[in-house]
Amino acid sequence: MNQLDALKHLTTVVADTGDFHQLAAYAPQDATTNPSLILKAVQKPDYAHLLTEAVTRYGAQGPIETMNRLLVRFGCEILQHIPGRVSTEVDARLSFDTEATVTRARRIIDLYQGEGVHVDRVLIKVASTWEGIQAAERLELDGIHTNLTLLFSFAQAVACGQAKVQLISPFVGRIYDWYKKSAGAAWVETDKASAHDPGVQSVKAIYNFYKKHGIATEVMGASFRNVGQITALAGCDLLTISPELLSQLAASDAELPRALDAEAAKAMDIPFVQYNEAAFRFAMNEDAMATEKLAEGIRAFVVDTIKLEGMMK
Repeated sequence: MNQLDALKHLTTVVADTGDFHQLAAYAPQDATTNPSLILKAVQKPDYAHLLTEAVTRYGAQGPIETMNRLLVRFGCEILQHIPGRVSTEVDARLSFDTEATVTRARRIIDLYQGEGVHVDRVLIKVASTWEGIQAAERLELDGIHTNLTLLFSFAQAVACGQAKVQLISPFVGRIYDWYKKSAGAAWVETDKASAHDPGVQSVKAIYNFYKKHGIATEVMGASFRNVGQITALAGCDLLTISPELLSQLAASDAELPRALDAEAAKAMDIPFVQYNEAAFRFAMNEDAMATEKLAEGIRAFVVDTIKLEGMMK
């Protein structure tokens, strides 16, 4: 049994890609997309026609509706290749606008339902800002399930659990990137590998807190830089993995032990905490890594969204 097959026995494997032609090779349960992945996909000959079709059919309705249609078209194509859910992201420019996020999410779901897709097969991705988390709480009450992305801190995870969101995506690789850059020449890769990786440790702390306190929100580790980060989180609820790393896992026959265990977490001494808005914002302010990576992630998604809009013109 290769490592990918072994991982599937411990964790729900999710493909992190807009390239739906690659999905069959790895047979993931779910798939996730974001503006950067969609931008990358439409620049390939196999997918360029999807952009052209969206512009031709809906361009007269403006860039927002054209973008919604393009995202839903990709999502519908992906759903033909997986048995589970696809995550579709709300425009990152709405990350600090609760009302606008709710409105955009409802429109995306309406479009999916118009294509015959059941609401339970879609997760609306929203940035884990305070405003985004409040929007997600409202959407969940409406039966629209959410994936809170760009999550870098324990405080963000706690607030998402309080909001009873369906799923969170803590970003392993980007946390690793920040600490490696911050350490500079003092960084020793072997000392920060696998279980000692700061991104892995962040996800593990969130997972154990959720399981200890019976929080139903699913934990999906994301943004991996290497296979070691993935194997160190075997047993996590879900892991969303790029095709390149899925390929590496499939090529390895190394043993894969369980690293995260829900029953073990229940026996741990982990105090319960919660945050109101003021406490959340202060906790984020105290966490330079989370503050910087959240802002950087939103800016990057906005840049790629604007590029996509430029291609539509």
